[in-house]
Amino acid sequence: MSGETNPFESLQEQIDDASAHLDVDTDVIERLKNPERVLETNLTFELDDGSLETIRAYRSQFNGDRGPYKGGIRYHPAVSRDEVKALSGWMVYKCAVVDIPYGGGKGGIVVDPTDYSEEELERLTRAFAKELRPLIGEDRDIPAPDVNTGQREMNWIKDTYETLENTTAPGVITGKALDSGGSEGRVEATGRSTALAARETFDWLGDSIEGKTVAVQGYGNAGSVTAYLLGDLGAEVVAVSDSSGGIHDPHGLDARAVKRHKAETGSVSGYGDCEALTNEELLTLDVDLLVPAALENAIDADLATEVKADVIAEAANGPLTPDADDVLADRDVWIVPDIFANSGGVTVSYFEWVQNRQRFHWTEERVNEELERVITESFDGIVDAYETHDLPNLRTAAYVVAIERVADAYEQAGNWP
Repeated sequence: MSGETNPFESLQEQIDDASAHLDVDTDVIERLKNPERVLETNLTFELDDGSLETIRAYRSQFNGDRGPYKGGIRYHPAVSRDEVKALSGWMVYKCAVVDIPYGGGKGGIVVDPTDYSEEELERLTRAFAKELRPLIGEDRDIPAPDVNTGQREMNWIKDTYETLENTTAPGVITGKALDSGGSEGRVEATGRSTALAARETFDWLGDSIEGKTVAVQGYGNAGSVTAYLLGDLGAEVVAVSDSSGGIHDPHGLDARAVKRHKAETGSVSGYGDCEALTNEELLTLDVDLLVPAALENAIDADLATEVKADVIAEAANGPLTPDADDVLADRDVWIVPDIFANSGGVTVSYFEWVQNRQRFHWTEERVNEELERVITESFDGIVDAYETHDLPNLRTAAYVVAIERVADAYEQAGNWP
């Protein structure tokens, strides 16, 4: 595992690789490799003992050629300026590859939320919402949950914005609780799209997801949902892990029961009569499908030489370094890229935003049906690009589709001082 690979440089390398197959001017590509603006701010908030603490936070607005900026806010001690720039760029191309009318943004606070009380986190979140107020809005920039954030934090941001603006604007943020204007199906959306993307990939390869063995690294929301939905499709989840370690049962795990165990104990470790293993050991298990669902750079070039999976579906953003991509391509491992596989989150966020704007609530059945349509149609588009352009892998194909759409939108709008 490499902690040294710069995620922003990885993004730029991926764009360069794809642009080599496109008839787009190099100066336009250069524009599409860099954010339009980045907010860097210091948040001062009150702790429960009455003292003050100051913490760094960021919001990157990468590109708005296709619509409002869109992207999550994460709370993590490893958040950095380059990380949010990379994540906001991946959001641009994620939205474009599934053809929803958004640009890309991303935010983060350099904090370990487990070190603070709920009241302290609320004050920190509202301080960030106050700083974001001039930038965000239903037609400007629409944040969402990410690592270590969820409905609670989104509700706080929505309330802060609406209070300061003296308005009602549920569409200013997505990933909210249902009673605050959230959407059915949003919690499962990222995992659902990853599972559907894996199913479509095996179908395209002339096989079936049914009976395939699966290992999932990272058992937060995306990883756990991917695991049990793959089980519903007939796959056999044999190993899962989180930050504390992993468990392995070659006879198969009950993914929902493991999720309940983690909710009760804080870890997947200790579930049932399972073999314990490290995250690195999980990533190199001999399985049909590997799902990296944690943070960036989980697999570098060295570890890639030991990966035994036939297919990798990226539920996390940027879990493979570019060098790992090259190694795995040489070893004929199919990679279902993050900007497609985990796009369910932003797709259902778009559905939530549409419902908020229309003031009309969709059923969960409709949300899931629309998401499946988007994923299957988008996969067909990626495969078409892969075969038409004779591209080296599905990641390049996804970027070719996405970059072409963003470049077209920019050129159609024209450029003026």
